[in-house]
Amino acid sequence: METYTLVRPEHLNHHGQLFGGRLLEWVDEYAWLAAARDYPDNELVTRAMNSIDFRYGIPNGSILRFVITKGKEGTTSVTYNVEVYTKIGSVKEQLVFSNNVTFVAINKDGQKVPLIKEVSQSQE
Repeated sequence: METYTLVRPEHLNHHGQLFGGRLLEWVDEYAWLAAARDYPDNELVTRAMNSIDFRYGIPNGSILRFVITKGKEGTTSVTYNVEVYTKIGSVKEQLVFSNNVTFVAINKDGQKVPLIKEVSQSQE
């Protein structure tokens, strides 16, 4: 999955750069959207992010491109790789952040349960 967002003044920290927490919120949300589309019959919650390493400051007006791909699938969890690229004006797009986000399937009591995999149309 691929999506975009625009960095606006309300997203900036006291140094005039994108607030790191806002970027993490978008990474989590967009990865969850990809997972929810791939596993529509599951209640998925964020279990972990593998690292948080902000490579560059991201100023107001930046267009961010999020590339989300499915990685490892386990019995109760699935991991998605998220890469974030930025482009400002005519400057070449660059990778500014990457992370692996792991989601776990839970039941109504919050207990881990096996992932329900979508049935392909050929199996219906």
